[in-house]
Amino acid sequence: MKSVRKISKVWKSKPTIEGAGVHLKRAFGISQVPQFDPFLMLDDFHSSNPADYLPGFPWHPHRGIETITYVQEGLVEHGDSIGNKGVIAAGDVQWMTAGSGVVHSELPSDEFMRDGGVMHGFQIWVNLPARDKMMPPRYQEIPAARIPQATSADGKVTVRVIAGSALGVSAVIETRTPIHYLHFTIQPGGELAQPVPAGDNALVYLISGNAQVGHEHKRVREGQMARLGDGDVVPLAVPAEADGPAELLLLAGTPLNEPVARYGPFVMNTRSEIEQAIRDYESGRMGRIDF
Repeated sequence: MKSVRKISKVWKSKPTIEGAGVHLKRAFGISQVPQFDPFLMLDDFHSSNPADYLPGFPWHPHRGIETITYVQEGLVEHGDSIGNKGVIAAGDVQWMTAGSGVVHSELPSDEFMRDGGVMHGFQIWVNLPARDKMMPPRYQEIPAARIPQATSADGKVTVRVIAGSALGVSAVIETRTPIHYLHFTIQPGGELAQPVPAGDNALVYLISGNAQVGHEHKRVREGQMARLGDGDVVPLAVPAEADGPAELLLLAGTPLNEPVARYGPFVMNTRSEIEQAIRDYESGRMGRIDF
């Protein structure tokens, strides 16, 4: 017998400024852990005004987490202290496991800085379990063409499967903690019941349009996030009379249920581990870059 999840809370993302001056919307942040465990943060950056995004995210460190950058429009150039570099384009995903520590930057590409345009994407932070916090850093860079996609039999629901599985297809990305990260587009009259393991924390973020979410078919609007109660199915739908489709992200993950100590871009289990991370960064043990 399936248990259908109900919405426990809905709230609107809040404007904030991060990096060197990037204007974005924060759907939730680390201060709201542990209710979203293992997720730590979801940022939505979307602007056609170069002043909002050109400052980017210059060199900064991470330890103890995974950062997932998912670009919708624009070009993001990245580099790090262990020699990786490249460009993340529309539809691409960069899944960076910071592990024991890495220093990196994410900036609009030279081409984008010159020509401008719309920049849109998401960054999510996922906590690493204690056993993995000091693992060697690694990257999984998946171009848009390799992100698995599926469409419902009636053609009204499509999904890009970044992590987990949906509509019969599974992700190609390997996660350290069981996670679903699904990007749905639902046309008017479309609906589905997405399986989510009982006990996982589950969230739905509306990128655009309006959707009915959960057992009560409650309307969630663009820029809003819904936290769901327990169960193993999340209903998602767009009424037939809707003006247009809805795009949304569904996140679900198995909670770590571990202590969280955080200082800026470092997320560990104890204060002493944070202090060690700071010492390691300041002494160059997370790699060196040319500032």
